[in-house]
Amino acid sequence: MKKYYQLTIILLFLFGLKLSAQKKDKNGTIYKTHPGIDLVHQYQQAFVGGDEATLTKILADDVKSINALSSNKDDKGSDKSKIIGNAKRWSENIDYLRITDDKPAYPDAIEYKEGGQLWVQTWEKIYGVQKKTGVKLDMPVHRLYKLNNEGTQIESIFDYADWRVYEEIWNSFSDRENGTIYINHENINSVRKSVHAFENGELEKSYAYFSDDATVSDINLPYGTRLSWDEAKANDQAFLKTWEIESIDRVGYPDYLEYDLRDLSYVLSWWKFRLIRKSDGKKLTLPVHFIDDFNKKGKIMGRSLYYSAKLMEDLK
Repeated sequence: MKKYYQLTIILLFLFGLKLSAQKKDKNGTIYKTHPGIDLVHQYQQAFVGGDEATLTKILADDVKSINALSSNKDDKGSDKSKIIGNAKRWSENIDYLRITDDKPAYPDAIEYKEGGQLWVQTWEKIYGVQKKTGVKLDMPVHRLYKLNNEGTQIESIFDYADWRVYEEIWNSFSDRENGTIYINHENINSVRKSVHAFENGELEKSYAYFSDDATVSDINLPYGTRLSWDEAKANDQAFLKTWEIESIDRVGYPDYLEYDLRDLSYVLSWWKFRLIRKSDGKKLTLPVHFIDDFNKKGKIMGRSLYYSAKLMEDLK
């Protein structure tokens, strides 16, 4: 046991020496404040303002801006003239444009001993609204800036960003159809039959148009909350204990939307629930909007309910 203990101590000592040896070869210094960071902030504000004179001064003549997430091996990046052109277009076409540090992160300047290189890495937040399309940019971006040794010019920019928002902007410049709207459809019939079965107290018949794993969201519940099908039916029972349904009347006409994108199917319908409170006989007309999500079997697998619970609570 003693020998085993001694052997363990020796091994731990040797392992500690190994770790220490691995950590000895420092390759530079990281700075929280540095003139290079100031230069990058200057570049950001010049880009936001489309300031050609400042950008011309602080960008090296052979600078490249590269999409670091691109898998295109032939992508050579954007040169100086294109970067400046992009800055002008952003300044002219993006309202409220700003680039800030993405708190709580902050930029670092790294002076590498090997090769004598100077880099600045940033975690930025870009905000703006594209003027023509109304698409909002509110996105984090990580960037690596390689500076010259004097820290006076930017030689390279490596951009790590989610480019899907740019795709959304480009797609929004032209009209695009996304499916079909029906004024008559079997799914519309299902919603009507379900609603009027509920109106006439035939709950099981009403529920037959829903899938067994259906869920329900209610605008009056915390955002993101969905009720299980059992919870939703329990809510119906509580509702019917308090209120008598005098009538449920259609407002306008339902729409069935069959989307191409993601192959989604919804029925949108609008109703007036004419209710009588059982405790005192007082009447209430409650506007209700349903959005019913249908599966491929023609069953409602999700319902979103929009109505004012306050109207029911404040009935005098």
